[in-house]
Amino acid sequence: MGQRAMSGYGVFAVHAACVRGVEAVPVTVEVSMADGLPGIAIVGMADSSVLEARGRIRCALRSAGYSVPRKSITVNLAPGDMRKTGSGLDLPIAVAILAASHQIPARGIDRCLFVGELALDGSVCPVRGEVAYQMLARERGLALVSPQADTHVHIEGIEHGCLAHLGPLRAGIDEAVSAARQPPESSTAPDETLDFSDVVGQEVAKRGMVIAAAGELGLLMVGSPGSGKTMLARRMTSILPAIDERARREALCIHSVCGEDLRGLLAGTRPFRSPHHSISAAGLVGGGRPVRPGEISLAHGGVLFLDELSEFPSNVLQTLRQPMEAGSVRIVRVEGAYTFPARFQLLAASNPCPCGYLGDREVPCTCAPSAIQRYRAKLAGPLADRIDISIDVFRPDPEAIVRGAQGMGSAEMRALVEAGRAYRRSRESAHAACHDIRGTDGAIAAFDLDEDAGETLVALARGSHLTGRAMIRLCRIARTIADIAQEALVRRDHILEASMFRRSSDDEA
Repeated sequence: MGQRAMSGYGVFAVHAACVRGVEAVPVTVEVSMADGLPGIAIVGMADSSVLEARGRIRCALRSAGYSVPRKSITVNLAPGDMRKTGSGLDLPIAVAILAASHQIPARGIDRCLFVGELALDGSVCPVRGEVAYQMLARERGLALVSPQADTHVHIEGIEHGCLAHLGPLRAGIDEAVSAARQPPESSTAPDETLDFSDVVGQEVAKRGMVIAAAGELGLLMVGSPGSGKTMLARRMTSILPAIDERARREALCIHSVCGEDLRGLLAGTRPFRSPHHSISAAGLVGGGRPVRPGEISLAHGGVLFLDELSEFPSNVLQTLRQPMEAGSVRIVRVEGAYTFPARFQLLAASNPCPCGYLGDREVPCTCAPSAIQRYRAKLAGPLADRIDISIDVFRPDPEAIVRGAQGMGSAEMRALVEAGRAYRRSRESAHAACHDIRGTDGAIAAFDLDEDAGETLVALARGSHLTGRAMIRLCRIARTIADIAQEALVRRDHILEASMFRRSSDDEA
C-alpha cells in the first residue's frame, strides 16, 4: 500500500472495506491521476451508492479547504470481480486522492483501514457495520479509522481511531485521529426489566416456558385474546442463561450491519424479535439487494416470537425449517452465497379459532366447525414438527389480579433453566454418542426411561394413537423435565407431566 509509480504518474492505494452479508470484506482503493479531462471515474463493480461518492467527495474536499485536482482521476476498487456497496468507501477514496495529490502526509496511512461516509461540509459520518469492520481490521492487523459511532463497541486487540472531519488530516493521520470514546455505563443499561412475577395466574404456562428454555424446545401458546400470551413471550429472555461471548459477538455484528440498537446486547440482554405476520420470506430469513440478514438472524442468541402464527403465510413459515435444523441460513444469489447464523429460541402464539374464543370459560365461540378446521390446518405442517411444546393459556382470575397475587419470578425460573441445562451437559458429556435429545430422530432407549415410564408411554401412545414422531417428541419433553429435576432416569411422573404439554394434533395418527 501507499505510493507507487505507474506510467509516469503516481498511484496511491488505501485499505478499505465494504459489508457483504454480515461480514466486512477487504477492498483496496487505488487512485491514479493523469493529464486529461478533469473528473473522477470509479471502476471495480461499484453500485449507485458508491458512484454517488464522486459528488460528495468534491464538495467535502472544497469545504475542508482542499483543492480538487484538475486531473483525470481514476479510482479502482479491487478486487474487480466483487460488487461494492455502501457509502463507507467515501473516506478511503478521499484520503487516497488527498495523499496522491500530496495535500496530506502519506505516513501512517498504509497501516490503517478507513471507513466512513462524507458529508458535504467535510464531516465524516458513521456507517452501518462498525463491529464487522473492527473484526476485519483485527484479522488483517490494521488500525481502524472511522467516525465516532453513537454506540461504540470495542473489540479486544484492535486499535480504533476516530476521525470527525477531513481538515485535521493536514497534520498527518496520527495527529488527526482521536481514541474512540466508550459511552457511559448508564447508556448501555436496558430500558426496562421484564419479570415473570408480573404475570399473574399463569403458573402452568410458566412451567412450560421453563421446560422449553431448559431443553431449547420450540413452544406454541394457544389462548383467547387477552390471556397473556405476549406478556409471557416478552419475558422469555429473562430466564435464559447469559449469552456466551461467541454468540454475543455474532449478534453484535449482525445488529451492527442492520443498523439496530446495540445497547441491549452490550448490557448482556439477549435479542427478542417479534416480526409482524405480514413479513415477507426475505424479511424473515434474509435477502434483498444487497443481501441483508432477516429476523431469524437478528434473533440469533435470543428469542424469535411469532405472534398470531396462523396469520403468517404458509410459504413464509416453511422457510424456517432448514435454518432451525442447521442453526444458520444459506442464501444463494448470482454473485455468490451468503451464510448468516440463526440459532434462536422459537416461541409462537395463536388464537384457538378465528374468533379467538374456542374453549373459553366465559365467552362462547361463534365460529362454524368448518372455519375452525381450516384455521387449525394452518398450524399443522412441517414447521409444526419443530414445535415440541404446546400450552393452553387462559385469562387469569380477576380476583387474583386485584389481590396482587404473585407466582414464580424470573430469578426462580432462571435457576431451574440453568440447573437443567447444566445437568444435561454433564449427562451428554458422559454419553455423547446416544444422548442428544435435540435430534428429530432416535431410539426411545436414548432417553433413559425406567420400566414404569416405558409402560406409561406405551399406554399413552395406544390410548391417544400417537405416531412414532409424536412419541419421540413426548420423550424429549420428559427428558428435559428429568434434567430439571436432575434425575438420571425418566420416571412415570415425567412422562405424565410431558403429556400435558403435547400438541393436540399428536393425538391424530
